[in-house]
Amino acid sequence: MSQLNTQRHLATWKSVCNETDLVSHSGVVVWLDGAQVALFYLPDRQGQTLYAIDNHDPESGANVIGRGLVGSIKGDLVVAAPIYKQHYRLQDGQCLEAPNQRLRVWPVRLNEGVVQLGVN
Repeated sequence: MSQLNTQRHLATWKSVCNETDLVSHSGVVVWLDGAQVALFYLPDRQGQTLYAIDNHDPESGANVIGRGLVGSIKGDLVVAAPIYKQHYRLQDGQCLEAPNQRLRVWPVRLNEGVVQLGVN
């Protein structure tokens, strides 16, 4: 079982919004236990279509990741931070330009039209 699947299996799920609140190929931000979480919905992708990543940009100090542009670099799905344009992989939060930076990611799922985040 992959690490992500293990995380999904062991997570306690919290509902954060409805599927109708998501914007295709864009980010929306939800609040979870004191953290801002950026959700990115990519419905035409095969496999995982929903990603949850920290909304806080460590370079600028602003909560703006949910406003970033989604794209692909060398096969990795990324979000470009709106202020200084660093690229963070949606899968694991790793910054491509600064290996010492990583955004927190959450397990995420759609459950009967409700978006849920995994918390431990």
